[in-house]
Amino acid sequence: MSITVRAAGPADEPAWEAFVDGWPGATFFHRYPWRRVLERAFGHRCHFLLAEDGGAVAGVLPLAEVRSRLFGRKLASLPFCVYGGIAAGSEAAATALRERASALARELGVEALELRHREPTASCWPVKDLYYTFRKPIAADNGANLKAIPNRQRAMLRKALKAGLYGEEDSGTARLYRVYAESLRNLGTPVFGRGYLDILRQEFGDACRVLMIRQAPGGQPVAGTDDKALVAGVAGEDGEDVAGVLSFYFRGEVLPYYGGSVTRTRDIKGCNHILYWELLRRSAEEGVTGFDFGRSKRDTGPFAFKKHFGFEPTPLPYEYDLVTVDELPDLNPNNPKYRLLVRTWQRLPLPVANLLGPPLARSLG
Repeated sequence: MSITVRAAGPADEPAWEAFVDGWPGATFFHRYPWRRVLERAFGHRCHFLLAEDGGAVAGVLPLAEVRSRLFGRKLASLPFCVYGGIAAGSEAAATALRERASALARELGVEALELRHREPTASCWPVKDLYYTFRKPIAADNGANLKAIPNRQRAMLRKALKAGLYGEEDSGTARLYRVYAESLRNLGTPVFGRGYLDILRQEFGDACRVLMIRQAPGGQPVAGTDDKALVAGVAGEDGEDVAGVLSFYFRGEVLPYYGGSVTRTRDIKGCNHILYWELLRRSAEEGVTGFDFGRSKRDTGPFAFKKHFGFEPTPLPYEYDLVTVDELPDLNPNNPKYRLLVRTWQRLPLPVANLLGPPLARSLG
């Protein structure tokens, strides 16, 4: 085999997308439109590498530079994406892409190259044991899907119905952004600009959708509050937005990605439960066969929530080529180095956090 690697350009998008759509190891985050998303939303310089064998696509590796005076410089596949890394049809293509990426990292003078693989590789590069993913098939029968959720969590779903919560799809991003920005402020994390969500919708179309959870006036139930109502779904009107999620759809799988809830939902039992159940329920009705609960850091609240919801964790073997540093990067809110920043951010008034957040958030991918 004679593998060559070159920089991909706009003219390569159809062939790139065809490879990603057809290769089992590729993910939604290998799609070519991410190049325009990262360039338009954050100004990141992208380097999308294409491996070819006899003129046919043999593998792809999307990369983007993140440069920050505060958080350092890296070359990653891909920032703002939970998966990425090398998608290749042969070991020869994978090796060629890896070698070119490593050389590129040195040419650019970044501190490290980060490949966010979903499966282990034979590279022998250092791997960070921090993130886990949660994926499982879902049935066409929502009665079966509900029974697959442990009893205690089903009880929380019924409490959510009793609190007047119901789901509603939204064609825009403004409502979601209001909820999500408040949620991130409460976590002590800077939020990106709303324009990023708009760009995602523009670039990915119907593969990127928004679901909102609302509370009926007075917090009164809008229909039944038993398992039958959960399976059928309930609808309301004139409610108040309390939670929401933007999800990606790819090859029969749904991935809830940017989700959160407002501060007052701390007093509403089951709000996050009903958010993800409604997404799962609606997805199953549409013929979606897989649910990807995304990544979470081990030993955190979101990690425990997903396990208790009936999902088993699988480690994400993010691997690193250390270029100018000796230790793995640790851009993580749990890092004691950032503890004071997190606590300070949690105290900011929401309008101030939303104003100051985007310039910082662009470097947190």
